[in-house]
Amino acid sequence: MLWSLLKIILFVAVVAALTLGAGYVMESQGGIQITAGGYEFNLGPLQSVIAVIVLVIALYVVFKLVSLLIAVLKFINGDDTALSRYFDRNRERKGYQALSEGMLALSSGEGKLAMAKAQKADRYLHRPGLTNLLTAQAAEMTGDTRKAEEVYKKLITNDETRFVGIRGMMKLKLAKGDTETALKLAERAFALKPKHPEIQDTLLQLQAQKHDWRGARQTLSAKLKHGSLPRDVYRRRDAVLALSEAKDIFAEDKPIEAREAAIASAKGSPDLIPGACMAARAYIARGEQKKAVRILKKTWSVQPHPDLAAAFAEIAPDETPAERMKRFRTITSIRPDHRETRLLRAELALAAEDFPEARRAMGDLVDKEPDARTLTVMAAIARGEGANETEVRGWLAKALVAPRGPQWVCDSCHHIHGEWAPVCENCGGFDTLSWTTPPQSDAAPAGAEMLPLIVGALEDTSKDESAEAEAEDAPEILTPNPPTEEGKTAAAETVEDAEEVSDEPEKEGAK
Repeated sequence: MLWSLLKIILFVAVVAALTLGAGYVMESQGGIQITAGGYEFNLGPLQSVIAVIVLVIALYVVFKLVSLLIAVLKFINGDDTALSRYFDRNRERKGYQALSEGMLALSSGEGKLAMAKAQKADRYLHRPGLTNLLTAQAAEMTGDTRKAEEVYKKLITNDETRFVGIRGMMKLKLAKGDTETALKLAERAFALKPKHPEIQDTLLQLQAQKHDWRGARQTLSAKLKHGSLPRDVYRRRDAVLALSEAKDIFAEDKPIEAREAAIASAKGSPDLIPGACMAARAYIARGEQKKAVRILKKTWSVQPHPDLAAAFAEIAPDETPAERMKRFRTITSIRPDHRETRLLRAELALAAEDFPEARRAMGDLVDKEPDARTLTVMAAIARGEGANETEVRGWLAKALVAPRGPQWVCDSCHHIHGEWAPVCENCGGFDTLSWTTPPQSDAAPAGAEMLPLIVGALEDTSKDESAEAEAEDAPEILTPNPPTEEGKTAAAETVEDAEEVSDEPEKEGAK
C-alpha cells in the first residue's frame, strides 16, 4: 500500500516537472542555428528539443544497423551462429531477467509468481537445466507435487542435472513417507556425490531405520573419510551401529558373532551403556569374568546405570547377599556420591536385611531427588524397620505421584523410551537417546498431595472394621440383669431342693 502511494506521488512529480519544463522551453527565447552547405537552419526552443530526441533515436537505430551488418559479415565469413546470436541476444536478456525475478519470488515465498517467471524464462532461454529447477521448487512451494515430480524426472534424464533431480525426488518421497524409494534414491545420490553432507546424513538415517547396519557403517566411514565427521563422534556412532548389528545377530541365533560384535562396540565407545552390558555378558559366557569386571568398571566411572549393576550381578549369580555387598564395593567405591551408587548400596543392604545401612546409604537423597525409585526404597526400609502400615503406605502413595527419575530420553523430541534403541521411535533420530531425567510438569495431578493422608485414613478405617468383625465373631458375653421377685422365689426353691437332696444321704447313714 505504501509503495503504491509512493509510485503515484513519483508519477505526479515527473508529469509536473515535464510540464514545467515544456512551459519554460515555450516561453524562452533563442534556439539552435545550423549552417551546412550554404544552408542555414534556425530551430526554436521546442524544435531544438524535438531535434535532440530524434537524433538520439537515429543514433540508436544506426548502432543497431551496424551491429546487424557486422553479424551479416561474420555469417558470410563462415560463422553460422552469428545471426542467431544477434537475434537471440535480446531474448536472452529478457529470459535472464525473468529468471532472476523468479528466483527472488521463490526466496520471498511467492510460489505462483515464481512459477510464472520460470515459464517465461523457459520461453526465452530454452535452457531447461535452469528453468526446470526453478519450476520444480516453485511447484513444491505451491503444493503441486505432481508437477514437481514431472520436472525432477526431466532433470534426472540430463547428466548435468541428474544429482539435483535425484535429490529433489528423494526429498519428495521422504515428505510422502515412502522411505523405501527414498533409500534407493539416496544411494544413487551418494554414488554420484559421496562428499555431500546432506546426502550422507539422509542415507545414514534411512539405513538405520531399515536396520541396514553394515551399510550404515560404510556410510559413516565415508563421512569420516571426507572430513565431515569428527573422529570421536565417528567412534561413538560406529559403536552404536556395531551394538545394533550385534543385537540383530543375536536375534538370528548366532551367539559367537554377536559376542564379537558386542565386544567391538564396547571397545569403540566405553561410555555406551548397552554395549558395555552386552560385552560384559559376552565375556561372562566365555568365562572371562575379569574382563567383564574391567569393562563394567570403566563404564560405571563414566555413567553409573542400573543395567551395569545387573550385568555385574550376573558375574556371580549364586552368591549370598552379604557376599554380594562385599563384591559390589568394586564399583560402588568408584563414584560413591553418585545417585545411582547410593541407590545400589541401599538395595544391596535391603537384600541383606541390613536396614540401618540402607537408610545411611540413602542419606538425604529422598529430599534432594524424591522420585519413584527413591521413595519406593524408603518404603521398603520403613517396612523392614517395623514401621506401621500407614507410614509404609504413605511412602508408596508419594511414589505413585512422584517423577519416575532418569530414563532413556530422545535429545531431539524428548520422547521417553522404555529401553535403549539406536533410533528414536518417535522422530527417527539416530543416536539421540540419553540417560537423563525427562522434563516434568510443575503441576501435580489434582488431589495428589492428599493421597498419603487418604491412604492413612483408609488404613485406620480398615483397622476399625477388622476390630468390629472380630467382636462379632467372638462368643457373646451377657451382662446379668437385676433379679426379679419371681426369679428370687425360683432361686430359693432351687436352693431348698438342693439342700433336701444333700440331706437325704446323711439321714440314711444315721439309720
